Amino acid sequence: MAENNKPDGRRWSRSWIVLGVLYGIFFFWYTSFEGPLTEEEVAHFSRVIENSPGGQERLERWQGFMQSDTGDDFAVWNAIGLYETPKAVAGALPGESTQQVLDRYSSPFMSKALMRAGHIVMLGFSTGKAIDLWGLEGADNWDQGALIRYRSRRDLLEMFEEITANESSIHAFKVAAMEKTIAFPLDPWYQLGDLRLVLAMLFLIIALLLQLRCNRQG
Repeated sequence: MAENNKPDGRRWSRSWIVLGVLYGIFFFWYTSFEGPLTEEEVAHFSRVIENSPGGQERLERWQGFMQSDTGDDFAVWNAIGLYETPKAVAGALPGESTQQVLDRYSSPFMSKALMRAGHIVMLGFSTGKAIDLWGLEGADNWDQGALIRYRSRRDLLEMFEEITANESSIHAFKVAAMEKTIAFPLDPWYQLGDLRLVLAMLFLIIALLLQLRCNRQG
């Protein structure tokens, strides 16, 4: 009887090991371990931003963002207001809606982000005017909002450099579609649905179910 139990015991032990290895791979990919930006990196990305369209006007804000780097993941809240009709831009098809033009920017941008463990945490569309507002002009109406998680500020800046270095930059579609936007970083930030926690719980449940199944078969 004991001999019959050995194969099942080895089977669920392997399941624990495989799931543990898979989770370890995901955890190390999803988490940044490189630490805050170095002075050399801040100087490099400052030059990239300064040489980008409109970079001189926003350089000071970006430098503050870089110099306050904690090395941890962070999120950016984006409030987006769209033009009723998109501006003319090379690469867009005649008759495309503003949202379709914006998608020409957001789809490749989020693909780049996903390769670096960045993803949308929340996405929603406006149901009316702002219900609480002071100290701002022209901020009554927004079309959509999105909360995006990034693995590190380094990842976001590398993406920015890739996009601006490309002659056929997708940034032009963003400018053609967005009438206004506010984007500000959150760090530290908290959420109950951290994928590291969710995946750990899922793998734990799977491993326990496999072990229970093996025990019953034994």
